[in-house]
Amino acid sequence: MAQVQNKLALGQDIIVQLLAQLTVDYQNTKSERKEISQRYLGFEEDFSFLEELELVTVSIRGYATQIEERAEVENREQAIAELHQLRVFDRSAIAQFYDETRSGYLQMRSYIRMLDYLRLLVLEYLQME
Repeated sequence: MAQVQNKLALGQDIIVQLLAQLTVDYQNTKSERKEISQRYLGFEEDFSFLEELELVTVSIRGYATQIEERAEVENREQAIAELHQLRVFDRSAIAQFYDETRSGYLQMRSYIRMLDYLRLLVLEYLQME
């Protein structure tokens, strides 16, 4: 039992650190986001890349914030199911942007990778409980 508690505490610490780093990283993408918003508009029926990224970000960061504040999330089983569905690179607008910008938007590409890593850490944390 103590070993599980230690793993949970360590997992929570890592999630908190990554959440803080992602906040800084997001702020550092401001100029790239401005340029992206002008270049990568979505079609009328689809979300644009930035809209899709924002939706995924809010969900993942929301779960991470709950872990930071309470060491748990509401509706754990539902959160696990949603996190499985929130695979960042399964979102067509995000995957397309990532594929098309191999040599540019390095900060945004890094942010996307770290966001998906945070999703995986939160998922792992919730499955340990």
